[in-house]
Amino acid sequence: MAPNMSPRKVPIPEQKPEERVKNFNEVALGYTPEQAKEEATRCLQCKHRPCVAGCPVNVLIPEFIKKVSEGDFDEAYRVLTTENSLPAICGRVCPQETQCEALCVRGKKGEPVGIGRLERFVADYAMEKRSGEVPAIEKNGIRVAIAGGGPAGLTCAGELARLGYDVTIFEALHALGGVLMYGIPEFRLPKKLVEKEIAGALKLGVKIEKNVIIGKSITIDELFGDGFKAVFVGCGAGLPSFMKIEGENLNGVYSANEFLTRVNLMKAYDFPRSPTPVRMGKRVAVIGLGRPSNTPRPSWETSDVLPWSNSGARLTVAP
Repeated sequence: MAPNMSPRKVPIPEQKPEERVKNFNEVALGYTPEQAKEEATRCLQCKHRPCVAGCPVNVLIPEFIKKVSEGDFDEAYRVLTTENSLPAICGRVCPQETQCEALCVRGKKGEPVGIGRLERFVADYAMEKRSGEVPAIEKNGIRVAIAGGGPAGLTCAGELARLGYDVTIFEALHALGGVLMYGIPEFRLPKKLVEKEIAGALKLGVKIEKNVIIGKSITIDELFGDGFKAVFVGCGAGLPSFMKIEGENLNGVYSANEFLTRVNLMKAYDFPRSPTPVRMGKRVAVIGLGRPSNTPRPSWETSDVLPWSNSGARLTVAP
């Protein structure tokens, strides 16, 4: 099949402006199968695969896109998930414009291939079609503890569970997901989608202990004493940075972290059914644009989340 040499990505369907001003639902609606196949044909299938080098987890990008162009979405999903355990999430919130798409050859004379959009399509298609499937896993009897139920912890838990390990996640909050649940607006990453991704890990046999703070509720030494052979510490996306200026501690001043946590965990995005957890007047000042690069992007597509590689995750193994 000859490549589609259009310099522009296939437009992604969106909510109409007059509709989205009245709700907090996801703005981008995702590709249809026909749109996904059309966008996939824009990939040149480069032999040196620069896009893969730009991906933090080295997803086999040309391979899964080729399967999309052929209409084999099941195989595309299999290829995609050999390296990425959370594709529906990554397809929405990864900063592709500074990673895989930044190195796409098509971006030199037009727009790069919509890698993130295609990843999202494949993941959503598989999530809807394969929701009841549970893989057969041979357990090895080795127990591993995961401190933190955010994206790093969930990914680690899923990978280890597939390898047969007996995995338990210890989460400090009452809900799993970490920054995925409390750090990203609903219109960028729906909570129900995150819950589906988490449910996929639970089907692999991962156990969950909520409201447990590692270091306070239980120590790492105690985990080893309880029979865990290794502990993965995914300590979160970090604390906010302040400017150290007069007045930043006054009532009514919120860091981005606090604002998003209040809005997300108290379900303010479901307003007016849920009350707003943030009090404000008619005039609001916002300091900081929250754009990951100088590349212009639609406002709904701008990522406010630090790359997960900066999350401080680390692994501790029993001696």
